[in-house]
Amino acid sequence: MKQLRPVMFVGTASDVGKSVIAAGFCRIFKQDGYMPAPFKAQNMSLNSYATPEGLEIGRAQAVQAEAAGVACHTDMNPVLLKPTNDKSSQLVLHGKPAGNQTAWEYFMQDDKRQLFEEVKGAFDRLSVRYNPVVMEGAGSISELNLRHRDITNMRMALHAGAAVYLISDIDRGGVFGSVYGTIALLPPEEKALVKGIIINKFRGDIRLFEDGRKQLETLTGIPVTGVLPYYQDIHIEEEDSVALSLKHKRQTTGRINIAVVLLRHMSNFTDFNVLEKDERVNIFYTDNPADIVTADIVIVPGSKNTMSDLVAIKNNGTARAITEAFKRNKVVIGICGGYQMMGISVADPHGVEGEPGSMPGLGILPVNTVLTREKITRQRRFSYRQQAASCEGYEIHMGHTTGETPSPLNVLDDGQPDGYFLSNRCWGTYLHGILDNTAVLDDLLAACGKTVTAAQSFDYRAFRSAQYDKLAAYIRQHLDMEAVYKAICL
Repeated sequence: MKQLRPVMFVGTASDVGKSVIAAGFCRIFKQDGYMPAPFKAQNMSLNSYATPEGLEIGRAQAVQAEAAGVACHTDMNPVLLKPTNDKSSQLVLHGKPAGNQTAWEYFMQDDKRQLFEEVKGAFDRLSVRYNPVVMEGAGSISELNLRHRDITNMRMALHAGAAVYLISDIDRGGVFGSVYGTIALLPPEEKALVKGIIINKFRGDIRLFEDGRKQLETLTGIPVTGVLPYYQDIHIEEEDSVALSLKHKRQTTGRINIAVVLLRHMSNFTDFNVLEKDERVNIFYTDNPADIVTADIVIVPGSKNTMSDLVAIKNNGTARAITEAFKRNKVVIGICGGYQMMGISVADPHGVEGEPGSMPGLGILPVNTVLTREKITRQRRFSYRQQAASCEGYEIHMGHTTGETPSPLNVLDDGQPDGYFLSNRCWGTYLHGILDNTAVLDDLLAACGKTVTAAQSFDYRAFRSAQYDKLAAYIRQHLDMEAVYKAICL
């Protein structure tokens, strides 16, 4: 195969669809016989994933790697920021925690020169092994006050010699100003890298934008590579918890109503994507006690700050609603931080999440948790409730949970126990992605005792693969792929 130049997708603003479009290109290059890999120098997200080596990267790059058909690696996302509160984040460097930093410390100290050397090294290693590297930027590329500290956007594109495509979300409005202004603010050496403009999320008849397309090309001197229509029938994981604002649905009849407790520091909400696609289920995210008490199933999700979120749900009445649902014999389960909260106590003797201390948990599961300095990050195979089927998931947590009488929910591939099984209506686990396994999901839904018309099992892994193929076909249909290949062929 020909050697291809790296391709980079950047935006006029945050959340314009870069992550999904990059995933689509990973799939296209795979379909066309290449061996692509994703790369994002710096990601900020509470959605993360464990690599095969037991290290941590942003979930978005793991999704892109899955679309590319390759194993994820820390070189695909060397810097990950995980917000711990409104002012600081945990810095994960090459998959390992490297301490907490405030925004001021992260952006102002040393102009991030050392971090830039680290991410350049990661890209260089990746570019030797894969062809092409599909790069994703972050936020807007025209933030003048941050340009000299940028390690993710055009500074990285210059190092890679990437063909850059600028994405703008027309659904937000102001597309002409945002595209023209963004390009006008680029210095000549960066503007020379921009090979095309992609207009995303267009609603209506695309032919009506033909004049706008020509006007943009005249204004900027850069071709519009394509206009992507707004879609609702392709399902790719969202990168950020901003998407949760669209998921505050209410209960409905004819389906199993699942309430995911809405936590301020919720992490890995991608654990529940499978539930959103299963026709048997109506899932909603809520901190309303009335919704929690009346749901068929209540899930306490993961948290980046277990102690803080535990205090919050006790103060707003959510904790009382969870325990009331348990008393009413509803199905109540916890994942990772949610599992920790469901126990008798949570202790933080080392100040991992804030001031050292301890507090009572919800008292539903007879376990106690001690938060630890060491982060456990592993992909896992496991057997669920002694069933024969082999299941998959991953651990990302800082804590150790024990009970006086062991009653593991799962047995891991190394023989170690995981979680606590109280009954088929109440259990906890450290395993993210546990619900992606058909055996676990079917058992969970059956436990609530509610009969639904759409009773067939749902194969989420096959569904995800089909979505990548649909995304690739959609991009091929609406973008000038011949022009893209011309721009990136060396």
